[in-house]
Amino acid sequence: MQDKPAAERASPQGSTLTSLDRRSREIFKRIVDQYLETGEPMGSRNISRLLPSALSPASVRNVMADLEHLGLIYAPHTSAGRLPTEFGLRFFVDALLEVGDLSADERRQIETQVKAGPGGHTVEGLLAEASRALSGLSRGAGVVLANKADIRLKHIEFIRLEPGKSLVILVGEDGSVENRVIELDPGTTPSSLIEAANYLNTHLHGRSLSEARAELEKRQGDLRAELDRLTGDLIEKGLASWGDTVNGRPETLIVRGQANLLEDVTAAEDLERIRLLFDDLETQRELVRLLGSAETGEGVRIFIGSENQLFSLSGSSLVVSPYRDSEQRIVGVLGVIGPTRLNYARIVPMVDYTAKVVGRLLG
Repeated sequence: MQDKPAAERASPQGSTLTSLDRRSREIFKRIVDQYLETGEPMGSRNISRLLPSALSPASVRNVMADLEHLGLIYAPHTSAGRLPTEFGLRFFVDALLEVGDLSADERRQIETQVKAGPGGHTVEGLLAEASRALSGLSRGAGVVLANKADIRLKHIEFIRLEPGKSLVILVGEDGSVENRVIELDPGTTPSSLIEAANYLNTHLHGRSLSEARAELEKRQGDLRAELDRLTGDLIEKGLASWGDTVNGRPETLIVRGQANLLEDVTAAEDLERIRLLFDDLETQRELVRLLGSAETGEGVRIFIGSENQLFSLSGSSLVVSPYRDSEQRIVGVLGVIGPTRLNYARIVPMVDYTAKVVGRLLG
Protein backbone atom coordinates (compact mmCIF):
# COMPACT_ATOMS: atom_id res chain seq x y z
CA MET A 1 0.00 0.00 0.00
CA GLN A 2 1.09 3.60 -0.45
CA ASP A 3 2.98 5.55 2.22
CA LYS A 4 0.24 8.18 2.33
CA PRO A 5 -3.48 7.54 1.85
CA ALA A 6 -4.44 8.19 -1.75
CA ALA A 7 -7.57 9.96 -0.53
CA GLU A 8 -5.36 12.68 0.91
CA ARG A 9 -3.20 12.91 -2.20
CA ALA A 10 -6.15 12.97 -4.56
CA SER A 11 -8.15 15.84 -3.06
CA PRO A 12 -7.64 19.17 -1.30
CA GLN A 13 -10.32 17.91 1.07
CA GLY A 14 -7.90 15.29 2.41
CA SER A 15 -7.63 16.90 5.83
CA THR A 16 -11.44 16.86 6.11
CA LEU A 17 -11.58 13.19 5.14
CA THR A 18 -9.06 12.12 7.77
CA SER A 19 -10.91 14.10 10.45
CA LEU A 20 -14.31 12.47 9.85
CA ASP A 21 -15.94 11.83 13.19
CA ARG A 22 -16.67 8.32 14.43
CA ARG A 23 -20.35 8.43 13.42
CA SER A 24 -19.55 9.53 9.85
CA ARG A 25 -16.95 6.80 9.47
CA GLU A 26 -19.35 4.18 10.81
CA ILE A 27 -22.08 5.17 8.36
CA PHE A 28 -19.62 5.34 5.46
CA LYS A 29 -18.23 1.92 6.38
CA ARG A 30 -21.74 0.42 6.44
CA ILE A 31 -22.38 1.70 2.91
CA VAL A 32 -19.07 0.30 1.64
CA ASP A 33 -19.51 -3.07 3.37
CA GLN A 34 -22.97 -3.45 1.81
CA TYR A 35 -21.57 -2.60 -1.63
CA LEU A 36 -18.64 -5.04 -1.33
CA GLU A 37 -20.95 -7.83 -0.20
CA THR A 38 -23.95 -7.38 -2.51
CA GLY A 39 -23.25 -4.53 -4.93
CA GLU A 40 -26.51 -2.90 -3.77
CA PRO A 41 -26.96 0.70 -2.52
CA MET A 42 -27.80 1.24 1.14
CA GLY A 43 -30.46 3.64 2.45
CA SER A 44 -30.68 5.67 5.62
CA ARG A 45 -33.45 3.53 7.13
CA ASN A 46 -31.38 0.32 6.93
CA ILE A 47 -28.31 2.08 8.26
CA SER A 48 -30.31 3.48 11.18
CA ARG A 49 -31.40 -0.05 12.16
CA LEU A 50 -27.83 -1.41 12.06
CA LEU A 51 -25.99 1.33 13.98
CA PRO A 52 -25.01 0.39 17.55
CA SER A 53 -26.14 3.80 18.83
CA ALA A 54 -29.65 5.11 18.23
CA LEU A 55 -29.76 7.50 15.27
CA SER A 56 -32.84 8.47 13.31
CA PRO A 57 -33.05 8.00 9.51
CA ALA A 58 -33.20 11.80 9.17
CA SER A 59 -29.91 12.19 11.09
CA VAL A 60 -28.35 9.44 8.96
CA ARG A 61 -29.44 11.29 5.81
CA ASN A 62 -27.70 14.44 7.06
CA VAL A 63 -24.46 12.52 7.51
CA MET A 64 -24.89 10.92 4.08
CA ALA A 65 -25.31 14.37 2.56
CA ASP A 66 -21.96 15.39 4.08
CA LEU A 67 -20.29 12.24 2.77
CA GLU A 68 -21.75 12.88 -0.67
CA HIS A 69 -20.43 16.46 -0.59
CA LEU A 70 -16.95 15.08 0.14
CA GLY A 71 -17.19 12.83 -2.92
CA LEU A 72 -17.19 9.58 -0.94
CA ILE A 73 -20.66 8.31 -1.90
CA TYR A 74 -23.28 8.98 -4.57
CA ALA A 75 -26.88 8.12 -5.45
CA PRO A 76 -26.94 5.67 -8.41
CA HIS A 77 -30.54 6.61 -9.30
CA THR A 78 -33.63 8.12 -7.72
CA SER A 79 -33.68 5.71 -4.77
CA ALA A 80 -32.63 6.83 -1.32
CA GLY A 81 -29.70 4.40 -1.30
CA ARG A 82 -26.06 5.35 -1.73
CA LEU A 83 -22.97 3.62 -3.18
CA PRO A 84 -19.29 4.45 -2.63
CA THR A 85 -17.52 6.35 -5.41
CA GLU A 86 -14.12 5.13 -6.67
CA PHE A 87 -12.66 7.94 -4.60
CA GLY A 88 -14.60 6.64 -1.60
CA LEU A 89 -13.34 3.11 -2.18
CA ARG A 90 -9.77 4.40 -2.28
CA PHE A 91 -10.31 6.24 1.01
CA PHE A 92 -11.84 3.10 2.52
CA VAL A 93 -8.94 0.91 1.37
CA ASP A 94 -6.26 3.33 2.60
CA ALA A 95 -7.85 4.49 5.85
CA LEU A 96 -10.49 2.03 7.05
CA LEU A 97 -9.77 -1.42 5.59
CA GLU A 98 -9.20 -4.11 8.21
CA VAL A 99 -7.19 -6.81 6.49
CA GLY A 100 -8.05 -10.33 7.59
CA ASP A 101 -5.90 -13.45 7.58
CA LEU A 102 -6.04 -16.69 5.65
CA SER A 103 -7.24 -19.84 7.33
CA ALA A 104 -4.87 -22.80 7.65
CA ASP A 105 -6.94 -24.60 4.98
CA GLU A 106 -6.59 -21.70 2.53
CA ARG A 107 -2.83 -21.55 3.06
CA ARG A 108 -2.57 -25.30 2.55
CA GLN A 109 -4.71 -25.09 -0.59
CA ILE A 110 -2.48 -22.39 -2.11
CA GLU A 111 0.73 -24.28 -1.29
CA THR A 112 -0.61 -27.60 -2.56
CA GLN A 113 -1.91 -26.25 -5.86
CA VAL A 114 1.13 -24.11 -6.66
CA LYS A 115 3.59 -26.86 -5.74
CA ALA A 116 1.80 -30.00 -6.89
CA GLY A 117 -0.49 -28.81 -9.69
CA PRO A 118 -0.14 -30.45 -13.12
CA GLY A 119 1.80 -27.47 -14.47
CA GLY A 120 4.07 -26.97 -11.47
CA HIS A 121 7.13 -28.85 -12.77
CA THR A 122 8.62 -25.86 -14.63
CA VAL A 123 8.94 -22.23 -13.59
CA GLU A 124 6.29 -21.13 -16.07
CA GLY A 125 4.06 -24.03 -14.99
CA LEU A 126 4.49 -23.09 -11.33
CA LEU A 127 3.49 -19.50 -12.10
CA ALA A 128 0.48 -20.69 -14.11
CA GLU A 129 -0.61 -22.77 -11.11
CA ALA A 130 -0.22 -19.70 -8.86
CA SER A 131 -2.46 -17.73 -11.21
CA ARG A 132 -4.98 -20.58 -11.26
CA ALA A 133 -4.96 -20.85 -7.45
CA LEU A 134 -5.61 -17.12 -7.05
CA SER A 135 -8.42 -17.29 -9.58
CA GLY A 136 -10.09 -20.21 -7.83
CA LEU A 137 -9.92 -18.72 -4.33
CA SER A 138 -10.86 -15.16 -5.29
CA ARG A 139 -13.44 -15.93 -8.01
CA GLY A 140 -11.67 -13.27 -10.03
CA ALA A 141 -8.99 -13.54 -12.72
CA GLY A 142 -5.55 -14.57 -11.49
CA VAL A 143 -2.66 -12.79 -13.21
CA VAL A 144 1.13 -13.28 -13.16
CA LEU A 145 3.86 -11.27 -14.86
CA ALA A 146 6.96 -13.47 -15.05
CA ASN A 147 10.45 -12.06 -15.53
CA LYS A 148 12.51 -14.45 -17.63
CA ALA A 149 15.80 -12.65 -17.06
CA ASP A 150 17.28 -15.53 -15.07
CA ILE A 151 16.38 -18.50 -17.24
CA ARG A 152 19.41 -20.81 -17.30
CA LEU A 153 20.51 -22.22 -20.61
CA LYS A 154 20.49 -25.96 -21.24
CA HIS A 155 20.58 -26.12 -25.02
CA ILE A 156 20.53 -23.80 -28.06
CA GLU A 157 19.90 -24.85 -31.63
CA PHE A 158 19.74 -23.02 -34.98
CA ILE A 159 17.42 -24.32 -37.72
CA ARG A 160 17.56 -22.78 -41.18
CA LEU A 161 14.07 -21.81 -42.38
CA GLU A 162 14.88 -20.19 -45.71
CA PRO A 163 17.73 -18.20 -47.22
CA GLY A 164 18.29 -15.27 -44.89
CA LYS A 165 16.29 -16.60 -41.90
CA SER A 166 16.88 -19.05 -39.07
CA LEU A 167 14.84 -20.31 -36.15
CA VAL A 168 16.70 -20.16 -32.82
CA ILE A 169 15.46 -22.64 -30.20
CA LEU A 170 16.44 -22.06 -26.59
CA VAL A 171 15.81 -24.73 -23.94
CA GLY A 172 16.08 -23.72 -20.29
CA GLU A 173 17.15 -25.92 -17.39
CA ASP A 174 13.62 -25.54 -16.01
CA GLY A 175 12.26 -27.29 -19.12
CA SER A 176 10.93 -24.14 -20.78
CA VAL A 177 11.33 -23.82 -24.56
CA GLU A 178 11.34 -20.59 -26.55
CA ASN A 179 11.76 -19.80 -30.23
CA ARG A 180 12.97 -16.71 -32.09
CA VAL A 181 13.38 -16.04 -35.80
CA ILE A 182 16.54 -14.10 -36.72
CA GLU A 183 17.87 -12.64 -39.95
CA LEU A 184 20.98 -14.33 -41.35
CA ASP A 185 23.87 -12.49 -42.94
CA PRO A 186 24.50 -13.26 -46.62
CA GLY A 187 26.78 -16.24 -46.99
CA THR A 188 25.81 -17.96 -43.73
CA THR A 189 26.17 -21.70 -44.34
CA PRO A 190 24.49 -24.70 -42.62
CA SER A 191 27.88 -25.57 -41.11
CA SER A 192 28.04 -22.06 -39.57
CA LEU A 193 24.70 -22.73 -37.83
CA ILE A 194 26.01 -26.01 -36.39
CA GLU A 195 29.30 -24.41 -35.33
CA ALA A 196 27.53 -21.51 -33.61
CA ALA A 197 25.22 -23.86 -31.68
CA ASN A 198 28.16 -26.05 -30.61
CA TYR A 199 30.06 -23.00 -29.36
CA LEU A 200 27.13 -21.70 -27.32
CA ASN A 201 26.30 -25.11 -25.85
CA THR A 202 29.94 -25.70 -24.88
CA HIS A 203 30.72 -22.33 -23.30
CA LEU A 204 27.39 -21.02 -21.98
CA HIS A 205 25.59 -24.14 -20.71
CA GLY A 206 24.07 -23.60 -17.25
CA ARG A 207 24.46 -19.82 -17.29
CA SER A 208 21.63 -17.31 -16.99
CA LEU A 209 20.98 -15.06 -19.95
CA SER A 210 22.67 -12.08 -18.31
CA GLU A 211 25.68 -14.22 -17.35
CA ALA A 212 25.83 -15.65 -20.89
CA ARG A 213 25.90 -12.20 -22.46
CA ALA A 214 28.62 -11.03 -20.04
CA GLU A 215 30.67 -14.15 -20.77
CA LEU A 216 30.26 -13.64 -24.51
CA GLU A 217 31.52 -10.06 -24.21
CA LYS A 218 34.57 -11.28 -22.28
CA ARG A 219 35.27 -13.87 -24.96
CA GLN A 220 35.02 -11.48 -27.91
CA GLY A 221 38.71 -11.80 -28.75
CA ASP A 222 38.70 -15.58 -28.46
CA LEU A 223 35.48 -15.76 -30.45
CA ARG A 224 37.03 -13.92 -33.38
CA ALA A 225 40.10 -16.12 -33.21
CA GLU A 226 38.22 -19.42 -32.96
CA LEU A 227 35.44 -18.80 -35.46
CA ASP A 228 35.04 -17.01 -38.73
CA ARG A 229 33.15 -13.69 -38.87
CA LEU A 230 29.82 -15.09 -40.03
CA THR A 231 29.68 -17.66 -37.24
CA GLY A 232 30.71 -15.07 -34.64
CA ASP A 233 27.98 -12.68 -35.77
CA LEU A 234 25.46 -15.52 -35.69
CA ILE A 235 26.33 -16.35 -32.07
CA GLU A 236 25.92 -12.74 -30.97
CA LYS A 237 22.68 -12.34 -32.88
CA GLY A 238 21.17 -15.57 -31.54
CA LEU A 239 21.87 -14.70 -27.91
CA ALA A 240 20.85 -11.06 -28.37
CA SER A 241 17.40 -12.16 -29.49
CA TRP A 242 16.78 -13.07 -25.84
CA GLY A 243 18.98 -10.39 -24.36
CA ASP A 244 16.81 -7.67 -25.89
CA THR A 245 13.76 -9.24 -24.28
CA VAL A 246 15.49 -9.22 -20.90
CA ASN A 247 16.53 -5.58 -21.08
CA GLY A 248 13.26 -4.39 -22.55
CA ARG A 249 11.35 -6.51 -19.99
CA PRO A 250 8.31 -7.61 -22.04
CA GLU A 251 7.98 -10.66 -19.78
CA THR A 252 5.52 -13.52 -20.00
CA LEU A 253 1.97 -12.65 -18.98
CA ILE A 254 -0.26 -15.42 -17.55
CA VAL A 255 -3.97 -14.80 -16.96
CA ARG A 256 -6.33 -17.47 -15.63
CA GLY A 257 -10.03 -17.45 -14.72
CA GLN A 258 -11.42 -14.63 -16.87
CA ALA A 259 -14.75 -16.51 -16.95
CA ASN A 260 -15.09 -15.89 -13.19
CA LEU A 261 -15.62 -12.22 -13.97
CA LEU A 262 -18.92 -13.09 -15.63
CA GLU A 263 -20.38 -14.54 -12.43
CA ASP A 264 -23.16 -12.51 -10.76
CA VAL A 265 -23.38 -10.25 -13.80
CA THR A 266 -27.01 -9.42 -14.58
CA ALA A 267 -27.32 -5.80 -15.71
CA ALA A 268 -26.53 -4.89 -19.32
CA GLU A 269 -24.07 -2.22 -18.18
CA ASP A 270 -22.17 -4.83 -16.15
CA LEU A 271 -21.90 -7.07 -19.20
CA GLU A 272 -20.55 -4.14 -21.20
CA ARG A 273 -18.03 -3.42 -18.44
CA ILE A 274 -16.77 -7.01 -18.55
CA ARG A 275 -16.59 -6.93 -22.35
CA LEU A 276 -14.41 -3.83 -22.15
CA LEU A 277 -12.18 -5.53 -19.58
CA PHE A 278 -11.77 -8.58 -21.84
CA ASP A 279 -10.77 -6.25 -24.66
CA ASP A 280 -8.18 -4.71 -22.35
CA LEU A 281 -6.80 -8.11 -21.40
CA GLU A 282 -6.54 -9.12 -25.05
CA THR A 283 -4.23 -6.19 -25.85
CA GLN A 284 -2.09 -7.08 -22.79
CA ARG A 285 0.40 -4.27 -23.40
CA GLU A 286 -1.22 -1.93 -20.89
CA LEU A 287 -1.57 -4.70 -18.30
CA VAL A 288 2.14 -5.53 -18.62
CA ARG A 289 2.97 -1.85 -18.11
CA LEU A 290 0.68 -1.64 -15.07
CA LEU A 291 2.05 -4.82 -13.49
CA GLY A 292 5.59 -3.66 -14.21
CA SER A 293 4.95 -0.47 -12.23
CA ALA A 294 3.91 -2.62 -9.25
CA GLU A 295 7.39 -4.19 -9.17
CA THR A 296 8.82 -0.93 -7.86
CA GLY A 297 6.79 -1.03 -4.64
CA GLU A 298 6.92 -3.11 -1.48
CA GLY A 299 4.09 -5.40 -0.44
CA VAL A 300 0.56 -5.54 -1.80
CA ARG A 301 -0.74 -2.69 -3.95
CA ILE A 302 -4.33 -1.96 -4.95
CA PHE A 303 -5.40 -0.19 -8.17
CA ILE A 304 -9.06 0.84 -8.28
CA GLY A 305 -11.05 1.65 -11.41
CA SER A 306 -10.04 4.72 -13.35
CA GLU A 307 -6.93 5.27 -11.20
CA ASN A 308 -5.16 3.54 -14.08
CA GLN A 309 -5.69 3.73 -17.82
CA LEU A 310 -6.31 0.01 -18.25
CA PHE A 311 -9.46 -0.01 -16.12
CA SER A 312 -10.72 3.47 -16.92
CA LEU A 313 -13.68 2.09 -18.92
CA SER A 314 -14.27 -1.33 -17.37
CA GLY A 315 -14.30 -0.13 -13.75
CA SER A 316 -12.25 -3.05 -12.41
CA SER A 317 -9.71 -3.38 -9.61
CA LEU A 318 -6.30 -5.03 -9.44
CA VAL A 319 -4.64 -6.33 -6.24
CA VAL A 320 -0.98 -7.25 -6.81
CA SER A 321 2.24 -8.08 -5.02
CA PRO A 322 5.80 -8.59 -6.31
CA TYR A 323 7.51 -11.92 -5.68
CA ARG A 324 11.23 -12.53 -5.17
CA ASP A 325 13.84 -15.15 -5.98
CA SER A 326 16.25 -16.80 -3.53
CA GLU A 327 18.50 -13.71 -3.62
CA GLN A 328 15.55 -11.46 -2.69
CA ARG A 329 15.47 -9.83 -6.12
CA ILE A 330 12.01 -8.94 -7.44
CA VAL A 331 11.51 -11.18 -10.47
CA GLY A 332 7.80 -10.75 -11.17
CA VAL A 333 4.41 -9.76 -9.86
CA LEU A 334 1.14 -11.64 -9.30
CA GLY A 335 -2.37 -10.76 -8.26
CA VAL A 336 -6.12 -10.73 -8.86
CA ILE A 337 -8.32 -8.74 -11.26
CA GLY A 338 -11.97 -8.32 -10.39
CA PRO A 339 -14.81 -5.83 -10.03
CA THR A 340 -14.28 -2.80 -7.80
CA ARG A 341 -16.36 -4.55 -5.15
CA LEU A 342 -13.68 -7.17 -4.54
CA ASN A 343 -13.44 -8.48 -0.98
CA TYR A 344 -10.21 -6.55 -0.38
CA ALA A 345 -9.85 -7.70 3.24
CA ARG A 346 -9.66 -11.32 2.02
CA ILE A 347 -7.86 -10.80 -1.32
CA VAL A 348 -4.95 -8.76 0.10
CA PRO A 349 -3.60 -11.52 2.43
CA MET A 350 -4.30 -14.13 -0.27
CA VAL A 351 -2.15 -12.30 -2.83
CA ASP A 352 0.54 -11.57 -0.25
CA TYR A 353 0.79 -15.21 0.86
CA THR A 354 0.80 -16.57 -2.72
CA ALA A 355 3.68 -14.22 -3.59
CA LYS A 356 5.64 -15.58 -0.61
CA VAL A 357 4.92 -19.20 -1.61
CA VAL A 358 6.05 -18.59 -5.20
CA GLY A 359 9.22 -16.86 -3.99
CA ARG A 360 10.02 -19.75 -1.66
CA LEU A 361 9.47 -22.36 -4.39
CA LEU A 362 11.56 -20.42 -6.89
CA GLY A 363 14.35 -20.31 -4.33
